[in-house]
Amino acid sequence: MVPRACCWLSWCLLICVISVEVQEHGRTPKAQKKKAFKAASPGEVKPPGAPGGKKPKADLSQKTLQMEAAAPSLPASSILTLVLGRGRFQKVGDSLSLRAGDPLELRCRGKVVHWRVPVYLEEEGKERLRIKHFSRHSQLQLVNSTGADTGEYSCWAQRCQDGEGTEGEARKGKTFIFFTDPEELFVPTEDYYKVVQLHSHQPVLLPCQVTNPLAQVTLHGEFPPEEVPVDGIDISFDVKKGFTIHRPRASLAGALFCLASLGGLRQISTKYMLIYIKYPSSSPKPTIQASATSVQLGENLSVTCTALGEPDIAVDFIWEYPGQKLGRPPYVSEWASAIRQEGQVQQEAGSTLHVEEARAGDSGIYTCRATNLQGTGTATTRVRVTRSSHVSPAPS
Repeated sequence: MVPRACCWLSWCLLICVISVEVQEHGRTPKAQKKKAFKAASPGEVKPPGAPGGKKPKADLSQKTLQMEAAAPSLPASSILTLVLGRGRFQKVGDSLSLRAGDPLELRCRGKVVHWRVPVYLEEEGKERLRIKHFSRHSQLQLVNSTGADTGEYSCWAQRCQDGEGTEGEARKGKTFIFFTDPEELFVPTEDYYKVVQLHSHQPVLLPCQVTNPLAQVTLHGEFPPEEVPVDGIDISFDVKKGFTIHRPRASLAGALFCLASLGGLRQISTKYMLIYIKYPSSSPKPTIQASATSVQLGENLSVTCTALGEPDIAVDFIWEYPGQKLGRPPYVSEWASAIRQEGQVQQEAGSTLHVEEARAGDSGIYTCRATNLQGTGTATTRVRVTRSSHVSPAPS
């Protein structure tokens, strides 16, 4: 009986030991599984080379700063949005393309909002344009759009407090909208010919705007019929504006036009009649000299004003003299001639004021004003009319 009891107790003890080991092995995988799940939980980022480790708080703040720095800033037109449908909006970019005939609806955030639309729409399309103002935004609606509505649409919202807007403090938004028309590549205009002054000292714009930004546009001369090279330096093209001539020259004078092509369609724009006007680089700097600084009563007097400048530049002279108060009419002779100075050809323009039989009222200051397209220069001198026989020679 005793051996059986010992054997039975041995078996019970063995079963208990095995049960304890099984429980210990069973707990270990669960703990590991829970630990691994915690390491991969959202909100914790594992640093490189340390799987399952927690990221320090300092690294989390660094990540936040990096995300803020990398986030793109809102565009200038963030207050301007395109209404796609009921409750659907899209922030507009630098440009936007819509089909002619489609309605347009824009929304601008702000309490006091002002709009600006293309000139044609302001003058001819008021019945198709509607603007509504609400407490927190303003709405622009356009129906039956055409290619002529192509242009820049902008709004600005003044910052207001207590119902009063502050001048100079405003948020702005703008976008250029193309209303593509399969039959009209250029924005329609009533002008068949347009005269453009081609000033030598400043850029000039040929406003051949297109309704489709995908159109290929080139610049051409009418006589002789040839394409004008566009290199981006002397002449450049902007799909929103047209061709800009940055360095005008006399050879471009005449008739120019733009040619647009898209698919199998080719069209020409308004013809621009360019008139070249040469501008001087600066205003005149005249010099003045009298035939004598002092003359006797009854003697003749002449005062000469000259101005050096670039060839073929017109200079106008205007005189102010004491005899005007006496009703003495001006007797003036003018000329212009080419001279060589310091190895360069320049133009000398001059004007001489003649005073016959000087009187006491002719004493005083003589002023010459020389004017060209850039401005006016002034020179003065003083002349005395005396009863004395002594005459002072003019300074050399």
